[in-house]
Amino acid sequence: MGNRSDPIPASWKLSEWRRAPVAVALIAVVLAGLVTAGASERRGPEIIGLIIFLLDLVGAVYSWRAARTSPSGPAPWRLVGAGRVASAVSSIFLACGGFSSTTAWWNAAEVARMLMFLLISAGVFTSILRQFTGRSRTALLAELSTVLAAGFMAIWYFAIEPVLAHQTLATATIATIGWPLGDVLLLAAVASIVLGGAVTRFATPITVFAVGLALYLAADLTWMVDSTDGKPFTHDLRVLAGFTIASLFMTVAPVLTVARSGLAYTVRTSRPPLWATYLPMAAMLAGCLIMAVVTVLEGQLLPWGGLVCGLTAMTGAAAWRQLIFIGHSRDQLTTDALTGLANRSGLDEALDRAAGRGEPAALLLIDLDGFKLVNDAYGHASGDVFLAHVGRQLRAAVRDVDVCARIGGDEFAVLLAGTGHVNDAIAAAQRILATAAAHPASIDNDLVPVRASIGIATARPGYDSKTLLRQADTAMYHIKRAGSHRYARYETSMIDQRADDAVLAEDLQHALPRGELHVVYQPQVDLVTGRPVAAEALLRWQHPTRGAISPVRFIPVAERSGAINDIGLWVLEQSLVQLAVLPDPPPGGEPMHISVNLSPRQLREPTIVHDILAVLDRVGGDPRHLVLEVTESALVDETGEIAALRALREHGIRIAIDDFGTGYSSLQYLTRLPVDILKIDRSFVAELDNTPEGSAVAGAVIRLSQVLHLSTVAEGIETEQQAAELRELGCDIAQGYLFAKPLSPADFADFLTAAALPEASGF
Repeated sequence: MGNRSDPIPASWKLSEWRRAPVAVALIAVVLAGLVTAGASERRGPEIIGLIIFLLDLVGAVYSWRAARTSPSGPAPWRLVGAGRVASAVSSIFLACGGFSSTTAWWNAAEVARMLMFLLISAGVFTSILRQFTGRSRTALLAELSTVLAAGFMAIWYFAIEPVLAHQTLATATIATIGWPLGDVLLLAAVASIVLGGAVTRFATPITVFAVGLALYLAADLTWMVDSTDGKPFTHDLRVLAGFTIASLFMTVAPVLTVARSGLAYTVRTSRPPLWATYLPMAAMLAGCLIMAVVTVLEGQLLPWGGLVCGLTAMTGAAAWRQLIFIGHSRDQLTTDALTGLANRSGLDEALDRAAGRGEPAALLLIDLDGFKLVNDAYGHASGDVFLAHVGRQLRAAVRDVDVCARIGGDEFAVLLAGTGHVNDAIAAAQRILATAAAHPASIDNDLVPVRASIGIATARPGYDSKTLLRQADTAMYHIKRAGSHRYARYETSMIDQRADDAVLAEDLQHALPRGELHVVYQPQVDLVTGRPVAAEALLRWQHPTRGAISPVRFIPVAERSGAINDIGLWVLEQSLVQLAVLPDPPPGGEPMHISVNLSPRQLREPTIVHDILAVLDRVGGDPRHLVLEVTESALVDETGEIAALRALREHGIRIAIDDFGTGYSSLQYLTRLPVDILKIDRSFVAELDNTPEGSAVAGAVIRLSQVLHLSTVAEGIETEQQAAELRELGCDIAQGYLFAKPLSPADFADFLTAAALPEASGF
């Protein structure tokens, strides 16, 4: 049976019962009435009959009101409302029959009750079948026919055949023939709700109505089994109580529907629960079992025994084959064909299953960094190979009981089974990142690194799966903005800034032509002589309405939107122009050089080498005085980024690794990287406190650079003590607020002029 997409209300929460005081009042009145009826054996049937009559009236009124608000259209609830009216009329006729000796009232009650069966079943069928078209509708009808046939076989043998054995069809009453057939209709109506996937959670109105129909069917079957004279059930308190509870459920359903008027409905794809898919096979086997029992009870083994056994065997084999087909079809619906992991539907089912069991949950949402570049560089077929590789590594990094899913193009998720503890989630995220880093994908004889951003969300039992997904998505986006190959746990202080980022990206497209961007320069000084030897070019944005926007805020936006490519080349050109107009170095001094940041996205551009050399040629810049700074996390592709840096270095441009020591692949790549300078991250400089522990990392980086014949630049120097300690450790160059803050071009030129004076040298 195919899927359907229709408006389904969200689950009814206990806190929302205040929107349905009528439902609460009905429940209270019915319970009080049943207690009162049970205490009064003589008046009990009359009390319960009155309650059922009132429930029918209220159910009819609210069914008509629900018809005006139902997303499935007015017809289903109107048919149900008409059926409740027929039921109320039947109660009136039964009451009249109790005060009269004529059978006309009983016959009229039987007709009205049969009409109730037809109208309510028609309302349910109309609601469910209109959601299906083509083969999906045909498949649903076939499954309903199977259930209907099995129900008819049972009703025929246990209810209809005994009557016809003593009466003719002409003399049989609607109560003895029509009502059992009406029960078959109710059975089919309940089956259609279940097989149609309309039951999503217990508290939704359609499920409440289905429970009411099932209880009504059970009460009617109980009466038929216990009845010996075929007369109505007006004096059986057990049966009356069953019909009362069933009527209560069927009345509360439209009341809840009306109470939900104005609340949001979610359009979603719905499938029946797993157990419901086995209902048609169970009906087939039940039919065969009935035939076998009847054959034995009627003593017809000789003529019919072999035939029944053969038919049962064939039916069992067909049911077995159908079970295999259903399992295969369900796997196709819930499994991602490319990776073999669960898909979005499979993840949703796992989330709902965990929530239904009352288990806590920890969800990891994983987004691959730079996957588009893999597709662009190697093609979509290789991109599929890359995704399949990621799926295998993801499966290897978590436990067998955890649910791994691919829920989008390059988006994966992991649901940790049986735990909602944040430490378990963080440990899983660390394993996933470490496994990805250690196992690059092999594509066209190249090793392509796997990098990802992971958002973590945890929830206690009773969580809402959509909320959990949204929280994990917010955390993932938060960490993706901060950098690559990291994880973040969702916190309530996190704000989903995607809408604001979209506006900022649009403004950034116009910032350059409008002159809103400018470049400032932070000097770098020789720690031995104290003289400036270089400067780092830093980008600033003065927004016309927002004011100064931090680079931490807009650089990731520029990176994701692609605006960084044009902006980066503009910064390079401005820096080289500034370098050309700087004061000449003092006698014996080295010419100044300028450091310009090269973003990971720029470095992945296939024309980056040509573009940089074109800028140098256009402004007449000397490549020997240019340093390009890249983060170590960008140096991952031997044939891409690293090859581009080698080509630039062959033209005399020096390469610096920025924020060295904060990535994951430093030592792995350092010995074969085309690098001239290591920049010590400010976080390591901040730990300097004249103790071996405080200087451990900075000292190790300086010693490593000395062994590899590289220069070192320390960032974030703010105190004389830090400068002195770095000088003792052997660091070459430093920059920070101790020497100068980022300066405008004019102020930078003045700074160099002042530093050239004899008294300005030294510390």
